[in-house]
Amino acid sequence: MGAFADLPLEPLSDHYGWDRGTPLDRHYIETFLAEHSDVIRGSVLEVQDDAYTRAFGADRVTMSTIVDIDDANQRATLIADLSQPASLPADAYDCIILTQTLHLIPRPERCVENCYRGLRPGGTLLATAPSLSRVSPSYPGADFWRFTPAGIRELFVSRWPDTFSIHAFGNLRACIGFLIGQVVAEVPEIVLDHRDPRFPLTVAVKGRKT
Repeated sequence: MGAFADLPLEPLSDHYGWDRGTPLDRHYIETFLAEHSDVIRGSVLEVQDDAYTRAFGADRVTMSTIVDIDDANQRATLIADLSQPASLPADAYDCIILTQTLHLIPRPERCVENCYRGLRPGGTLLATAPSLSRVSPSYPGADFWRFTPAGIRELFVSRWPDTFSIHAFGNLRACIGFLIGQVVAEVPEIVLDHRDPRFPLTVAVKGRKT
């Protein structure tokens, strides 16, 4: 068995590592948002809460909208099902932050269409999705998809009329650590920042509306 004998049968965390620190995939998500923080400005829409809007938008944000399908979310200012056509108002946002959401939507192509429709001309979508992950502990019955870089490119080619770019993050060690439930503090930065296209953990898309 070699090194595999040291792998636990059960993960260190059953919630991606949130109960232990910062999950490994969040390192990549936050790196991506930081790299493109200049487009987080004006009227910004984010899913479920506005943590990244506040963290990366700073004083460039003039209006923050929190969208959720769940009307029990008291932080939500817009209740909408992103898989339903035209569920977002048209030409309303300068930036949409869509982190770790597409895999929980039964019709992700409709979500992409909604985001395009919801952006103002010149606006930007910043989206991330898992390439590899455990089944969602919060939404196991609504955890539908995983996206390779090629797969998410195909999704956007078919539904995003303007330019977009694909970014892949991760490596074998990060993927194993994430599944086990390790957190950022337990993995050297030099390991986290290594990108191996054979083993993406997280994919990200920056889409522009002209």
